[in-house]
Amino acid sequence: MGNDIFYLKRDFIAFKEAVAFKESQGKYEVVNTLGYLGKYQFGRTTLHRFDIYNTQEFLRDPVLQEKAFVALCKVNKWILRKDIKRSVGKTINGIKVTESGILAAAHLSGAGNVKKFLRSNGSQSFSDAYGSSIKSYMKKFGNYNVSNILADQKAKV
Repeated sequence: MGNDIFYLKRDFIAFKEAVAFKESQGKYEVVNTLGYLGKYQFGRTTLHRFDIYNTQEFLRDPVLQEKAFVALCKVNKWILRKDIKRSVGKTINGIKVTESGILAAAHLSGAGNVKKFLRSNGSQSFSDAYGSSIKSYMKKFGNYNVSNILADQKAKV
């Protein structure tokens, strides 16, 4: 009985929960010292892109937070679609580039900074105020299957 080995599926649900744990320990009502909000630590500007303006309501609405994360992944996948095609499978700064790693890094730094990182072969990097980097996110969140997230420029919450 005690020798069972459990394997976690590395699917989109596992991916988003891993990102959430890194961002907020999976807590929906967290606001960090820089004002990033919720389970996935959204900035206000990102929320405005999805017509979310009431941050208190957002913090109290887990369903809305989950929908916002999926929508952001779809938009980032659309913005980064050419870079995903060009870069997945390459090794940059010792990190194997995967689609899920790219999407996690885009969540951290924005798609534009991920483009710069990939197109400069890792020489143009980014770290947030807490020291998390594109490289660390690409490594930590690599090799999840995020194929069910479809690139969508106009994704809505």
